[in-house]
Amino acid sequence: MPSTPRILTDPLANRGTAFSREERTRLGLIGRLPSAVETLEQQVARCYAQLQRHDADIDRYIYLDQLRERNEVLYFRLLIEHLAELLPIVYDPTIGEAIKKWSRDYRQSRAVYLSIDRVEDVPTSFDELGLGPGDVDLLVCSDAEEILGIGDWGVNGTDISVGKLAVYTAAAGIDPARVLAVNLDCGTDNESLLNDPAYLGNRHSRVRGERYDEFIAAYLRAASERFPNALLHFEDFGPSNARRILMENSDRYRIFNDDMQGTGAIVMAAVFSSMKVTGQTFADQRLVVYGAGTAGTGMADQIHAGMIRAGLSDAEAKSRIWLIDVDGLVTDSMDDLPDYQQAYARPAAEVADWERSGGTIGLLEVVQRTRPTILIGTSTDHGAFTREVVEAMAGGVDRPVILPLSNPTEKIEAVPSDIIPWSRGRALVATGIPVEPVEYEGTSYAIGQGNNALLYPGLGLGTIVSGATRVTDGMLLAAAEAVASQVDPTTLGAAILPPVSNLRASSATVAVAVARQAAAEGVATIDHPDLIEAVQEAMWQPVYPDPPVQ
Repeated sequence: MPSTPRILTDPLANRGTAFSREERTRLGLIGRLPSAVETLEQQVARCYAQLQRHDADIDRYIYLDQLRERNEVLYFRLLIEHLAELLPIVYDPTIGEAIKKWSRDYRQSRAVYLSIDRVEDVPTSFDELGLGPGDVDLLVCSDAEEILGIGDWGVNGTDISVGKLAVYTAAAGIDPARVLAVNLDCGTDNESLLNDPAYLGNRHSRVRGERYDEFIAAYLRAASERFPNALLHFEDFGPSNARRILMENSDRYRIFNDDMQGTGAIVMAAVFSSMKVTGQTFADQRLVVYGAGTAGTGMADQIHAGMIRAGLSDAEAKSRIWLIDVDGLVTDSMDDLPDYQQAYARPAAEVADWERSGGTIGLLEVVQRTRPTILIGTSTDHGAFTREVVEAMAGGVDRPVILPLSNPTEKIEAVPSDIIPWSRGRALVATGIPVEPVEYEGTSYAIGQGNNALLYPGLGLGTIVSGATRVTDGMLLAAAEAVASQVDPTTLGAAILPPVSNLRASSATVAVAVARQAAAEGVATIDHPDLIEAVQEAMWQPVYPDPPVQ
């Protein structure tokens, strides 16, 4: 069998049928391609038609994955031209199904695999990439303990990092040649994987404690030493580890955790937007979070910080936040509270006379007692926001902010088609899933999606462009305000978050705001006389470069 020319197997250089006749001659491709010379636009049209012939989303995911491994420019051009349609295919929710089947369907991966059983290999794993200190802008890593809503998937979770990077590139133009996906294989507690002969990861239970901490420290040290200008993105870690790693390392490394900081910031954007309607400030808010894991507590952290910026003391701000977990309202009398919940635990004496069901204080009782302005759902408890809960929210304040953010659809706390009529059209709603507009009493209510893709790609781009030494709370706030600035929610029925259909422009807006804030706080290391131009120039475009001379 004849060998395949190297350029046809390099996804960053291959252009397939778009190679010109002169290029085919110069690169030794005569006879290796069909006669037609196509434009990139023609290739995109063909690939989109091929994609449409697949009925199942998982089959579309596999098609796109294989296209990416052949021709990255073509893949991203197709993705960008149909971003709103394909985002749920290349990431959540379809990626969850792909992860469950990852070892059995293993094809090819350019990720970096680091094993807790071979910590000494961590530096070598990066050294053998042959990349210099200025060659990498972004690494996304995951230990895959808490993948989306599906739990612990060990090495199968690699694609969560790969998918996240795809969104960074499609939405914000982060150069795909300057990014790395990293899997931190710590073992898994998923028995189905441990008993699966096809599983490709470490075949033992998940390692915790001192060995785990040493592994994370080795990764942070090796990555930051070799790529000193890169943003280190952490994704889908377990709740206690996610918060602890961020808190312990955010002052030393350029680290960002999307589950905590990105999710919190996108909620902040929804609140900023809602306050344009209510005329309030953060000092006026009362928050109930139903589902107090990493994401929910991260949202509480962001809103707590907003309250303090609005003039409240730390104690006053915490007195306006109530967390509800599987055991009901979080109080200081509960045993073994995770560290991330302790700051918001309510004094047991304060709620001694509150009504209990099965020994716990439930959501409806908390809403009736506290009259919150904001109700957030990150519980995956489908239907938890009942009619009684929504009516209690609307009875307590004129325009309640209700954010059922759990996904997929079968795990959402309430659907907008119920929330809108139950609140008599007064609730300001955003969800974690795409939702069609809701018709109610002659008004069409657009429902914004609390999709982190509205925020983290632009945040990453702004961090890279500014050379920020760390990701500050001020930069997160600037990103949230930039997202909120893209909608006018004051018209009845208007969405409180922008659509994902124009993510490239949205991400550029966020990036400029983030870079400007980094400069204002003194953490930027690169000065730009024109930030808008600098951001535009930094955004990689899916066009074919000149092929190399061989």
